[in-house]
Amino acid sequence: MHSLADMMRGTRREWRPMLRLAGPVALGELGWMAMGLVDTMMVGRVGPEAIGAVAIGSHLFFVIAITGIGMLLGLDYLVAHAYGAGRLDEARRALVQGLYLSVALTAVLTLVVLALDANLTRLGLQPAVAAATRPYLRALLWSLLPLLLYATLRRYLQALGQVRAIMLALLSANIINVLVNWLLVFGHCGFPRLGAAGSGWATTAARVYLFLFLLIAWLRYERRHGQGLRLLWRLDLGRLRQVVRLGLPAAIQVLLECGVFAVATVLAGGLTATALAAHQIALSAAAFTFMVPLGISSAAAVRVGQARGRGDIAAAGAAGWTALLLSAGFTVVAALLFVCAPGAIVRVFTTVPEVIETAVTLLAIAAMFQLFDGLQVVATGALRGFGDTRTPMLANLAGHWLFGLPIGAALCYRAGWGVTGLWIGLCIGLVAVSILLIAVWRLRTAAPATRAAHALIVEPRA
Repeated sequence: MHSLADMMRGTRREWRPMLRLAGPVALGELGWMAMGLVDTMMVGRVGPEAIGAVAIGSHLFFVIAITGIGMLLGLDYLVAHAYGAGRLDEARRALVQGLYLSVALTAVLTLVVLALDANLTRLGLQPAVAAATRPYLRALLWSLLPLLLYATLRRYLQALGQVRAIMLALLSANIINVLVNWLLVFGHCGFPRLGAAGSGWATTAARVYLFLFLLIAWLRYERRHGQGLRLLWRLDLGRLRQVVRLGLPAAIQVLLECGVFAVATVLAGGLTATALAAHQIALSAAAFTFMVPLGISSAAAVRVGQARGRGDIAAAGAAGWTALLLSAGFTVVAALLFVCAPGAIVRVFTTVPEVIETAVTLLAIAAMFQLFDGLQVVATGALRGFGDTRTPMLANLAGHWLFGLPIGAALCYRAGWGVTGLWIGLCIGLVAVSILLIAVWRLRTAAPATRAAHALIVEPRA
């Protein structure tokens, strides 16, 4: 096993490159979240049906789209590994197969969206909300292909360390989103007043813009490196299977993680309106701070994958531990903010005293799991950079669905603790997942375990 002194020396060398990579990615993640907040703020002036349509339509579409994006996460390892080994042509081949996979996923997921669109009333929605949701969802459907193509190009550029373009794309896309929302939601400058549907078209316009921005960034990168458009466009079924084999567990892991919070929201909806509102507010605050560890997680996947490509296990370990320490530092600060100023945070969302009181209690629980939430997502990224996407999937299944959620439901209903008991269960699940993943990461980067780790790696085919 590497000594503690060796690990500390490695992390000291890794701080600067990790920060250069993680900073822009984290800012980009915050920009991504800001787009959703803008949509909600814009339609909030139209009426409650429009708010409901955007909330329901965006959540339904997100669950479907995140499945497709998860299938592309295997590119983190394949591209970063090839780049670290100095085989840029291999990285380009992985990119091309990712683009083909994006098109195939779009065809399949479009059918899923259309099936949902045809059965909205069977979900128990009020007729007015269902009527507003349908055009919004149909507008979002046109964003599916550019979204998946953008996600593919993002994985490629990110794995090569070209993160500035990603940050600029997301931050500037917010301007496009605000402008088109203003034009189409309210019907300014002679445009039709579309309400919630206008917000859907604004999101689609922003996602088309994101794809085009990264397409130009990618082409410029290739030209700077003397490659131009000399890419290998042949469909490679063997390499495509590699992308799918790595991506499928990652997609399931993302669904398991998002799904547990969706189920918790449904369970909270069975309580009082005050409990549900407090749950949504606390969840929004926790989701906002989560964006920074999520960006660090992507940086960890890249740095670890590049080190693996060079065959440098020690550097891979240093990258992962540095990312974990960076996430721990940020999440401790976020937790202190939740503890020291919960009322100020909650009052951004509501002025109802009963909701404020409950949400403040939930933020105290959120403060307890901030550290573990950040550690588990960064460990997931580090393991993905090591070529291991199955362990995070299994850890989420065990920690959340077999452990945390059942405990939360029992505390909520059987013990009578309400939404507080539900959040305690979520906290327990996150602690369990983070402990499992960090233990596996320690084994992956320990010298005696190197041979065992290799057995779990899916190497790119030459």
